[in-house]
Amino acid sequence: MNTLQKLTIVLCMFISFAGIAQEKSFQVEIVGKGNPILLFPGFSCTGDVWDETVKELSKNYECHIFTFAGFGTVAPIETPWLETIKNDVSTYVARKKLQKPTIIGHSMGGSLALWLASTNENTYKKLIIVDGLPSIGALMIPNFTPESVSYDNPFSKQQLEMDDKAFKQMATQMAAGMTLNKEKQPLIASWMIQADRKIYVYGYVDLLKLDLRETIKNIKIPVTVMAAVSIYPKKQVEELYTKQYQKLAKKDIIYVDNSAHFIMFDKQDWFIKEIQNQL
Repeated sequence: MNTLQKLTIVLCMFISFAGIAQEKSFQVEIVGKGNPILLFPGFSCTGDVWDETVKELSKNYECHIFTFAGFGTVAPIETPWLETIKNDVSTYVARKKLQKPTIIGHSMGGSLALWLASTNENTYKKLIIVDGLPSIGALMIPNFTPESVSYDNPFSKQQLEMDDKAFKQMATQMAAGMTLNKEKQPLIASWMIQADRKIYVYGYVDLLKLDLRETIKNIKIPVTVMAAVSIYPKKQVEELYTKQYQKLAKKDIIYVDNSAHFIMFDKQDWFIKEIQNQL
């Protein structure tokens, strides 16, 4: 075998390895320089949810802005959707050799951050959870257990069969309750409408099945939780967050008055300043 043939084989092997190494369950945009921050959007949202936040943070930090498979223009993947994302994020952090990144996660992105930190004790520096919980299923379903949630259920079937007009109407109604910022409501609705329908349905089942109320006791790093207070009385929100985060040792729960689910939209100036203070 001559030198040219050997080089060709090595090059082919490198290209094959590079193709395998790239995680397919998300796309990442990297902006800024400094200590790394991973920014996880909530369910169905794209990384654009962090635009205003990244504009400021990227002045001093290296921001890794995620959009997950099936959302935005990122191609869908097969199930298990959420577990694959979790494993791929761990691979991404190792492959990029990120040193103690901080994670900022909204809603589902916050749940994902808790899951990662509870199984990778020494990988991350700090978590900032934006209106996210260890168990969304326990919030949504009476007598909840992960085993009681199945992919094949009447609500999932209904959503899969919903025509575009009906789905758009549902998305618009849901978005109206997620932010007090009326200018942002159409954007949130558009993300839901754009989402791959199977990922939207079955990925949410993955999220409902995730129960971290016990495993968060493994998290040793500081965790800041921002809890929105607008739709429900503050006392009720406090009881919910106290119960769900009971097993988490190093936590600081901040209750954000006059804000719906998208705190970064409803309290934008306060949110950015508070994030900077936390960092």
